[in-house]
Amino acid sequence: MDGYPWGDSRRFHSHSRFMQMQFGGRMQRVAIDAGFTCPNRDGSLGTGGCTYCLNAAFNPSYCTPKKSITQQIDDGILFHRNRRREPHGYLAYFQAFSNTYAPISDLKEKFDEALKHPKVQGLVIATRPDCLNEEILDYLESLQQRTYIAIEIGIESCRDATLRRIRRGHDFDCVRRAFAGCHAHHLPAGAHLIFGLPGETPADWLADADILNSLPIQHIKFHQLQIFKGTPMESEYHEHTADFHIFAIDEYVCFIADFLELLNPSIIIDRLAGEVPPRYLAVSHWHNIRYDEIVKSVEAELERRNSWQGKKHDKKSGHF
Repeated sequence: MDGYPWGDSRRFHSHSRFMQMQFGGRMQRVAIDAGFTCPNRDGSLGTGGCTYCLNAAFNPSYCTPKKSITQQIDDGILFHRNRRREPHGYLAYFQAFSNTYAPISDLKEKFDEALKHPKVQGLVIATRPDCLNEEILDYLESLQQRTYIAIEIGIESCRDATLRRIRRGHDFDCVRRAFAGCHAHHLPAGAHLIFGLPGETPADWLADADILNSLPIQHIKFHQLQIFKGTPMESEYHEHTADFHIFAIDEYVCFIADFLELLNPSIIIDRLAGEVPPRYLAVSHWHNIRYDEIVKSVEAELERRNSWQGKKHDKKSGHF
């Protein structure tokens, strides 16, 4: 098969292809910590946060709420310029914690400051499904009329028992409502999903593909479970190791290929795996393998199978 419905020869619907079509070139996300918190950290639902969460593992060194939004963007551009070739443009990525969990006045102040930066061409906003009310969705829809907006919603699991166990503070019906709300407001919404959470198995996750296919998801990020030092999940892992599925790298590559075959081909793949500095990890079987190597391995596995994203979904649904 020489070409796929998303318009190129890669065997999955890549985010890089989408950005090329949307903007005409590679776009670099610049992470921002705007000082937001979460309802299960500030006492509204709880104070300990999700059991797996260690936000510092994902924040670049330049990223701190002690700096202004503008300063973080300037520092982030310099940070990426020293590491990678110059991109076509930049997107301000409100990444840390829940970035719609604040009064509208605060959101407007922070988002407007980012959009005033001369090199920023849009916003990517990471949040929780229970932090998207009608007022916020109306505001984000109005923003989208003048710039690029993408929402990233933490799903983590499709199973209520797991969501309770990891202390998410919401159920999966809340996830459904959040995606329905974004869809009704014409907002492109992406999903974060973790493979390896306690009590779940690879067979469970493959079965969950149909659930994800039923949601109006535009983008998706996959993360293998990474157990961070000092988190409640580290203690739980040592007490109940048999409940966890820690992927070996070769196993994960084959699993992701299996999952992609079931996934709706219209969904854009933002990430295939997580990557954090090894110093944060309490448990790791991946050593120092970089993300680019994972991507190449997944693509090689799909090629070995003569397969692609949506191959089994297509047969099941009759699409294409």
